Parts: sequence; C-alpha cells; structure tokens
Amino acid sequence: MIAFTKMEGLGNSYIFINNFETQVPEERLPELAKLVSDKNFGIGSDGLIVVLPPTSPDHDFRFRIFNADGSEAEMCGNGMRCFARFVYDKGLTRKTRFPVQTLAGTIIPELFLGENGEVVAVKVDMGPPQLHSTKIPMTGPEREPVVDAELEAEGHRFVFTAVSMGNPHIVIFVDDVEAVNLAYWGPRLEHHPLFPRRTNVHFVQVQDSSHLLMRTWERGSGITLACGTGACAVLVAAHLKGLANRAATVHLPGGSLHVEWASDGHVYMTGPANYICEGRFLRSMTATLT
Repeated sequence: MIAFTKMEGLGNSYIFINNFETQVPEERLPELAKLVSDKNFGIGSDGLIVVLPPTSPDHDFRFRIFNADGSEAEMCGNGMRCFARFVYDKGLTRKTRFPVQTLAGTIIPELFLGENGEVVAVKVDMGPPQLHSTKIPMTGPEREPVVDAELEAEGHRFVFTAVSMGNPHIVIFVDDVEAVNLAYWGPRLEHHPLFPRRTNVHFVQVQDSSHLLMRTWERGSGITLACGTGACAVLVAAHLKGLANRAATVHLPGGSLHVEWASDGHVYMTGPANYICEGRFLRSMTATLT
C-alpha cells in the first residue's frame, strides 16, 4: 500500500508521496506518475510530486515532479505551494520558510498562517528569471532577452517572448485568449524545433497594467487550469514589453495569483494550496514498482 495525498493550487492538481516514509525507488517514479495521473485507471492528476530527503546539507527537502506523461519537470509553482503546505501539515518541519532542492535550483517557500495556525497562503521565492536564449533553452542565434521573437508552425507566424523560470516558457500576447485553439496549437508549439527541451506555452490577454489573463498548455501535461511558473514568466514577459507593472494579478482558469518581479531581481508568487483527498494505492495497481 502506498499512501498518497492529492492537492491542488488553482485547479492544478498533483498526487503527493512522502518518500521519507514510502520509499518508492526513484527510477520507478516516471512509471508511477503515468499510472496515478490517468483519470480512468489511476487517480487523475496533472502529475506526481515526491517529497525526498535532500542530497545537499543546504536544503531541508528535495522536490521532484513528474508530468502526466512521465517526463520530469524542473519546477512547478503551484506544486511548490502545495509541497510547502504538505511538509508543514505532515509535521516534517516546523519552519514556515525553508530551502527546497529542485532541478531548477534552490526554491524558498514561505507559509502564511491564520489565527488557528492553518496555512492560508504560500509565497514562493522563485528566484530570478533566465532571459538568455541558451538558458531557456532555444536553438539558433544567441540573444538576451528573447522579446518579440518569431516562429512558424504549419504556415502560421507567432510572435513570442521566451523566459525560463527554471523551466522553459513562451508567452504569446493576443487580443482574446478565449479565441485561441489551445488544444491545436499547444502541442505544435511545445514540440517546435526551436526548443530542444520542449516548452510550456501561454497565450495572454492584457486587461490592464496590473491584470493579465492567461491560458496554458503545459509541457508534458496538456491544457491545465493553472501554471505557477507560467504565471511568473507571463508577468516578466509583460513587463519586458512594457505591458505590465513589476507586480500584477495573473488570472488563470483555476483562479488568480499575485506575482511580483521585485527589485532584488527575484520573482515572488503568492497563492493558495488546498487538499482534495488522501488514500492508498492498492498494491495490485503498483505491483511492478516493488
């Protein structure tokens, strides 16, 4: 039996496993991610997040995230907020601010507690955005920043801004996000040859300098209700283009996030982290993992 918790941040849902206790072999985590994410034969989620002991003494925890297709991502903003609440509520730490080891580097979440001691919101120091084309990464001539770049897909020209928040993002500004056929263009842009590690794709409508409306195709997961690293990339891209202030509310289908590109160069994201359910995988579902 493998204990799990399902959590969501703005509808971006993940299955969490505490590998301090469960100890699923790490080489089997991609397979498990595909299994649990399947809404028909598994639980149904945007992916799997695993709480692990750090390999560095400078960190309190290690964060690994796998998309619904089993591919590993570097980071996830919504997932990190849930991760922070999970380790606090499960008694793995009494700290309300702590360093987490990720493939995107050190990420520091901060918990805000209500009068009853319950976590009411989580702010995440996402670190500085990476703006050089080789850091995103992209093929072709090197440039920094990548603003109003162009690509062609199936005869259609897209103008985009590219940002890495530890994982790759392209941001395309449009007049009406609801008019975009995201299911069609999302996978075609995700797998475009410009992006050797694929990319997350965001279409954005600017409501005003403090409010941005976005829809997301996530690398490896498809259309999702929210993307925390994507919201950060969107704010950075909008500010680089002079379309938004350094702080704004980013509205996603699952809800809203407050994002700030602060004077210290770091991007800070604040939003909710909620529980959905807890349970156990039947061993028959995971027989190949043990």
